[in-house]
Amino acid sequence: MSFPPSHARPRRLSGPPVALALVALLLVSSGTWLSGQPAAGATADSASPQWVWPVGPDHVVVRPFIAPLTPFASGHRGIDVAAATGAPVLAPADGVVHFAGEVVDRPVLSIRHPGGIISSYEPVESKLVVGEAVSGGERVGAVVAGHCDQPCLHLGVRLHGRYVSPVYYLGGIPFSVLLPTRALR
Repeated sequence: MSFPPSHARPRRLSGPPVALALVALLLVSSGTWLSGQPAAGATADSASPQWVWPVGPDHVVVRPFIAPLTPFASGHRGIDVAAATGAPVLAPADGVVHFAGEVVDRPVLSIRHPGGIISSYEPVESKLVVGEAVSGGERVGAVVAGHCDQPCLHLGVRLHGRYVSPVYYLGGIPFSVLLPTRALR
């Protein structure tokens, strides 16, 4: 019986590089890694430093963003923020009304922002019309019942058509910085 040379034998994989690779694989496969930051191709202009929260001072996220594994898979393409019925909804940043109307059975408002970003809110009653300019912090509507068991506002964000976590734009997720695991030569 012959054995392969020692350099060809399988080695046991362990240590920090393997652990980091496994964590990265888990995050990518769950969509979490991709959900935290804007899509590839985002520029400094499209990655707004920080938006205004669209509802009151208590920012309780009752349901987080859950990235779908594929574009048509299940997930939660936004965040649900606790808000009382009738609470004012604010534009998070300057933009132009992209859509205002009913989707299925709920009133929805979408605002187009510079850099390929569209923010959407539901259920929101608004008197704004498509093409109307809005400023960050300006009241754009009011929360109505219909999305959560308890009153809430659903906030979704698309960057170049792809859903990303709204929390990134609200200052809750910093950019990732990859550091070396060993000394560089």
